[in-house]
Amino acid sequence: MFNTNQDEFPLIIAQSGPLEGQRWKIKSELILGRDPDCEIVIPLRQVSRRHTRIAPGEAGTTIEDLGSKNGTYLNGRRLQDTAILEEGDEIQISLAQDFIYLSSDATMPLDELPLEFHRHRLRMDPGARRVWILNQEIDPPLSASQFNLLLLLYEQSGEVVPRLEIIESVWGNSAGGVSEQALDALVRRLRDRLAEIDPHWEYIVTVRGHGLRLDNPPMTQS
Repeated sequence: MFNTNQDEFPLIIAQSGPLEGQRWKIKSELILGRDPDCEIVIPLRQVSRRHTRIAPGEAGTTIEDLGSKNGTYLNGRRLQDTAILEEGDEIQISLAQDFIYLSSDATMPLDELPLEFHRHRLRMDPGARRVWILNQEIDPPLSASQFNLLLLLYEQSGEVVPRLEIIESVWGNSAGGVSEQALDALVRRLRDRLAEIDPHWEYIVTVRGHGLRLDNPPMTQS
């Protein structure tokens, strides 16, 4: 449903691609494309001048391909008709620039979050898809797959999560074609992102023969 609260709007966050880390609130129609007059300019040759339209409406936020040559993809499938965006949807423009859709721009300041939220080295806000390490937010945001992997471990902190469960949770219906090497590569990329802020702590621990667990101690622990 379209958000009637004037203080909150849906938004899209650029993931991999030249716009990585940038955010746009969807207050009105957004045209994505290569043309400088577009609301979101993607400076890539494979992107059409006017490629994709995203717009708020009474039924929700809609996405529509504008007859582009290389297509608009929603959750890995080429968009044929106008669609309603849902929380966490992944959008790809010509398979060159990725975005993630959030239904609300809820960005509660860190000091207004519950006390329990402050007690550990790593903290997550699943609704806003934000991550903090040692009170510093990870920016640009994690990719969708990195965030989903970390959230799974975060929700079971201290417990060993089997590799098969991780693959099924992160890749969903595509899990059948995912190799162990793909998971290992994702884990390495996520570890690298966490180490950008805190290189002195190993958050993701490999338990050989079993899976992964998140080591997320209280802030007072060194």
